[in-house]
Amino acid sequence: MPAVSKGDGMRGLAVFISDIRNCKSKEAEIKRINKELANIRSKFKGDKALDGYSKKKYVCKLLFIFLLGHDIDFGHMEAVNLLSSNKYTEKQIGYLFISVLVNSNSELIRLINNAIKNDLSSRNPTFMCLALHCIANVGSREMAEAFASEIPRILVAGDTMDSVKQSAALCLLRLYKTSPDLVLMGEWTSRVVHLLNDQHMGVVTAAISLITCLSQKNPDEFKTCVSLAVSRLSRIVSSASTDLQDYTYYFVPAPWLSCKLLRLLQCYPPPEDGAVKGRLVECLETILNKAQEPPKSKKVQHSNAKNAILFEAISLIIHYDSEPNLLVRACNQLGQFLQHRETNLRYLALESMCTLASSEFSHEAVKTHIETVINALKTERDVSVRQRAADLLYAMCDRSNAKQIVAEMLSYLETADYSIREEMVLKVAILAEKYAVDYSWYVDTILNLIRIAGDYVSEEVWYRVIQIVINRDDVQGYAAKTVFEALQAPACHENMVKVGGYILGEFGNLIAGDPRSSPLVQFNLLHSKFHLCSVPTRALLLSAYIKFINLFPETKTTIQEVLRCDSQIRNSDVELQQRAVEYLKLSSIASTDVLATVLEEMPPFPERESSILAKLKKKKGPGAVSVTELEDNKREGGELNGGADRGPDSASTPSPSGDLLGIRAAAPIGAAPASAGSLLVDVFSEAGIAVSSAAVNDEGFLSSAPPSEDPAPPLSVADDLLNKFVCKNNGVLFENQLLQIGIKSEYRQNLGRMYLFYGNKTSVQFASFTTTVSCPGELVYSIMFLKFLNCCVQLNVQTKPVEPLVEGGAQIQQVLNIECLTDFIDAPLLNIKFRYGGGLQNLTLKLPVTINKFFQPTEMASQDFFQRWKQLSQPQQEAQKIFKANHSMDTEVLKAKVRLPSPICKPRHILHSPCIPVGCIVCVCVCPQMYRLTLRCSKDLVSQRLCDLLAEQF
Repeated sequence: MPAVSKGDGMRGLAVFISDIRNCKSKEAEIKRINKELANIRSKFKGDKALDGYSKKKYVCKLLFIFLLGHDIDFGHMEAVNLLSSNKYTEKQIGYLFISVLVNSNSELIRLINNAIKNDLSSRNPTFMCLALHCIANVGSREMAEAFASEIPRILVAGDTMDSVKQSAALCLLRLYKTSPDLVLMGEWTSRVVHLLNDQHMGVVTAAISLITCLSQKNPDEFKTCVSLAVSRLSRIVSSASTDLQDYTYYFVPAPWLSCKLLRLLQCYPPPEDGAVKGRLVECLETILNKAQEPPKSKKVQHSNAKNAILFEAISLIIHYDSEPNLLVRACNQLGQFLQHRETNLRYLALESMCTLASSEFSHEAVKTHIETVINALKTERDVSVRQRAADLLYAMCDRSNAKQIVAEMLSYLETADYSIREEMVLKVAILAEKYAVDYSWYVDTILNLIRIAGDYVSEEVWYRVIQIVINRDDVQGYAAKTVFEALQAPACHENMVKVGGYILGEFGNLIAGDPRSSPLVQFNLLHSKFHLCSVPTRALLLSAYIKFINLFPETKTTIQEVLRCDSQIRNSDVELQQRAVEYLKLSSIASTDVLATVLEEMPPFPERESSILAKLKKKKGPGAVSVTELEDNKREGGELNGGADRGPDSASTPSPSGDLLGIRAAAPIGAAPASAGSLLVDVFSEAGIAVSSAAVNDEGFLSSAPPSEDPAPPLSVADDLLNKFVCKNNGVLFENQLLQIGIKSEYRQNLGRMYLFYGNKTSVQFASFTTTVSCPGELVYSIMFLKFLNCCVQLNVQTKPVEPLVEGGAQIQQVLNIECLTDFIDAPLLNIKFRYGGGLQNLTLKLPVTINKFFQPTEMASQDFFQRWKQLSQPQQEAQKIFKANHSMDTEVLKAKVRLPSPICKPRHILHSPCIPVGCIVCVCVCPQMYRLTLRCSKDLVSQRLCDLLAEQF
């Protein structure tokens, strides 16, 4: 870069900056800026013969004003004119102004491109570097189209200076990231790869960044870089710090280049050439040896540089996973970092060892550090390090240490941070299932897990323990005894009540011989928890009671009294009321044989992979990656309930009938029977559950009515139609040349009523007109309770049947009663079928039933609002979107849409449901043509769903 002479100093700019800094108020600053802007504008307009120095000075002032946060709407042309100057300082200021202020869609881009072309062809290295920097900073598609073919030529030209090559490589990298389809290397590929042999280390460092990015997209085209990268790495690793003096950082030669070379090699498998592979192994061994040498400096920069190369080398060793000696050495060196005083090193060591644990060569070496990892889990102050320690324990677990690791993770779970408890629960449940050789230990572990962290035990976990207990005859009695004892605790979590109700309802007879757990004692114990439970759990307990009548006839009178009481048969919840009435009637009129047939023991579940593991694999983050690799690379036989075929001795006697307690899935109507070798019914999958029969209540409403033929998939415009009704309740839902569907609805708390109007727009009669409302998979809350009972879902939708004939030009009406049982995401589907002109018409829409319909606004004082806002401070409880206004920004319309009192809205809403009300606080900030919408909810899924819905309405 040329030296700047003393005459290039801009005294006027220095005075202006000094004046701004001396302003004592914002108003004084704005006044001084406006005065200067007026002066600059007059100079640009009035004086047509401004010299380069003046233009540079005024453009600098504009740039400074822009950096202060003020808009600049003139001066761009003067900056472009500076590009044609032959003085470095003037050209530099022109490029700087353009890089900062010129939009990629500006009309001046063509003029700028012409100036850049002139500088690139000037062969002046300083001007070429300025032009390349500008291209990289702006990075527009138009610039990529103009220069994508020119820059590679500059990069590989023999007469290009080293500084220009560095700028060209980084500029090309920027263009490739923004417009990869325009940057085609083609004939330049081999010459770009050979830049790795360049004598100038700066060129190699810049080129390797470009080659790494290109290799990730097109590995085959750049595979020749492997041997060159190994050769360059070998020269660096074997050199002394004095050999590369200009690129030695605290006695470490070229640390940045070394890391980039190691990272490039991770894009490819191990080299096939034996000589190249041997040289690479020698380099890796040298890096591991140098890491063991005494430090040459006590400065932290020295240790950081050495450790950066070491960790990158270990990542490459793990990537290859083919050198047992290197893997074991890497594990041992990482073990030394587990007790290092530097927190970052401990974190990186734990994270790398998680991946090493999945390798068959290094798994045993990782296990030797189990005590150190357990100690880190107990004593580490940093929560992120504790989480990595938990991940490593999970990764190193096998049959030899499963009980120890599970016990330590359970112990840690009692004091674990709330943010990682759910993941910890899933891992404990998976390890207990995967490595259990004693089923009683598995049952004890899961029940202890529910006791310690019941709020974080998902449905998949207790579903799984139920499935395993049902499938194993040898553990059923022990499970019944253990859960009976657990229910005797004064404070018992609801998930424990669910497990207890299910197991005692199925296998309570196995412990009924003991007077301390007689049938009546079991019933009284369960019923003592009834009033403390939510509606779904109460429904499950009612099903357990009817099972008790079959198992223990002596309890029939007591249970019938409970079912007959007003709190049951007159319960405000339809589901509980229906169960109580039907169970009472069933126990009264059914003979002993019929009762035994309907209420007999559950048959075994189909064997397949645990859904708990599937849920854990979905989780983001480094821990989840190691989990996936571990499960893919470390499969062991004899899993508790997966994969292995069960012999005839281990299979429990199947009993033919129904599941009263809400776990087992019924096969959809019309589904093809599974073949003997393909038992693919996943009782814990997230797929939708088809209701097996339609039940008509006293008011003539259908709770479900499955179609005789498969419904059509939702229309492509279904989501757009749904969004139209997020903030309104009435209108035309759908219309085509045959049919018009109107809608009118009203909502109050958790209840809603919807009127659908089907209009025949033709003169021909619609025959076999049927409508079916179904719930997607995510709306299903649990599985079937009885073949003749309803599905317990997140939304309870009851429909009145429609007339099968719709005359030409006529309109019919259908009434839907909707009850929100808990929060939901997907809308119900409305399938309509009818015959028109001999052909079957089949269409599916999404009913405009969204979660915001069941919210009710509440008034809050300002102090209460901000207090509640701070309480909902966890990251997952907040959802935020910043977006441009799609409609005119009318304050009154905004109030109506979100039902809030002011343009800057801070209300609270309550989602009403029979389970747990969900509070939601909304803040809408209005800026010119922009909105910032922020929601905080006690449930993270609710906040995100509401944010997505409302963002489409503004």
